[in-house]
Amino acid sequence: MAPTDDEERADRVDAGLRLMAVHAHPDDESSKGAATMARYVAEGHEVMVVTCTGGEAGSVLNPAMDRPEVHENMAKLRREEMARAAKILGVQHRWLGFVDSGLPEGDPPPPLPEGCFAKVPLEEPVAKLVRVMREFRPHVVTTYDENGGYPHPDHIRCHEVTMAAYDAVADPERYPEAGEPWQPLKLYYGHGFSRAKFEAFHEALTSRGLPSPYEEWLKNWSSDRPDVMERVTTRVPCADYFEVRDDALRAHATQIDPNSRWFAVPLDVQREVWPTEEYELVRSLVDTTLPEDDLFAGVRERVTT
Repeated sequence: MAPTDDEERADRVDAGLRLMAVHAHPDDESSKGAATMARYVAEGHEVMVVTCTGGEAGSVLNPAMDRPEVHENMAKLRREEMARAAKILGVQHRWLGFVDSGLPEGDPPPPLPEGCFAKVPLEEPVAKLVRVMREFRPHVVTTYDENGGYPHPDHIRCHEVTMAAYDAVADPERYPEAGEPWQPLKLYYGHGFSRAKFEAFHEALTSRGLPSPYEEWLKNWSSDRPDVMERVTTRVPCADYFEVRDDALRAHATQIDPNSRWFAVPLDVQREVWPTEEYELVRSLVDTTLPEDDLFAGVRERVTT
């Protein structure tokens, strides 16, 4: 008897290790943890990016794309950009289907628009994410910390949704219509905006006689703001995939100026000075020793035995 579609899917997803990265907007996946994902894809593992919103409220941050027809078609363009980035990284991709909340500006800031991701009842996106988790069955999940990485309302809601879904996905009494329960083994927060990292790049550039875009940024960095490196438990070596990461980032042409500070540090300097991406282990059902250099540490042993 030929296997059913469900049986074929089960055979496929049980074949290797699986990583799910939950992000707020298209382009977040390429600016946060992209080289890690590209590395694991190259090693033969499955990686899925879940994007909570369509990024409709994003500004055009690349002067070359600041044209009327771009603004008029922002939602469509951002979907196309996401598809290109996913192909470059080699990841699977799912939209959760919510509307970008935008980043309110002003003092006091204006209210968020009705129906946006940050204002819908939490249960709605949690139910959708639980369904995707049960379909993909990730061993490891990554998302943002409680501050969203930075205080964008969609990033904070992304954290809340991911944590709630992670807690619910293995419970057969929660969201029974969303498929068979599944238990992820580890959950991480991704950390990227580190003072120590920017200082290292600044010193590397100036010591080579190269201009640094970080001088003013570091000068204005509040001394009361702790460095996220104090929270990091896991540094994943992924320098061989920095070029893939940058190509994926440039695929988001409305959001990324190719002449911006994102690309100010030559790749050879990055590989020498800071060849890793950083994470904080938050939940684990497997034994591991900190600090780690692999998001699948402990998972490999559990799955293969």
